[in-house]
Amino acid sequence: MTQIAPRTHPSAHLPLLREVYGRLLRGLRTRQGRTLAEVAARAGISVAYLSEVERGLKEPSSEVLEAICIALGSSITGLVGATHRELRDLTSDGATGGRVLDLTSRVGSSIATPTEGAAPTGTLAGPAHDAGVGTTVEVLLAA
Repeated sequence: MTQIAPRTHPSAHLPLLREVYGRLLRGLRTRQGRTLAEVAARAGISVAYLSEVERGLKEPSSEVLEAICIALGSSITGLVGATHRELRDLTSDGATGGRVLDLTSRVGSSIATPTEGAAPTGTLAGPAHDAGVGTTVEVLLAA
């Protein structure tokens, strides 16, 4: 079995992409009340491999990620968007107070949902800002 080398990069405090993907996929699967075996069968992968993906131990290809997302009734764009938001929020650049309303997901079936403070209409509600301070809003669109 291949050993994964320890991280020495300055961003070592950030989770790896595979760890974030895995956590998000496992969260979606468990919220749906589905088993590893059921999702793995629908995605066309082994239960052991799906378990390793969910635990952040395997770096799946984009094709495998897409198959898992489809098996969960979601999309790879939703997974990538949710991953982006999580990593952005963990970085100093992401600590600007920006909010995201993801318009790419179907209600109830996606990893990506509007973040706190973003109403379904896209209107943001939040505390008043000092003069000259703004809020960043990102809108993710799918083609």
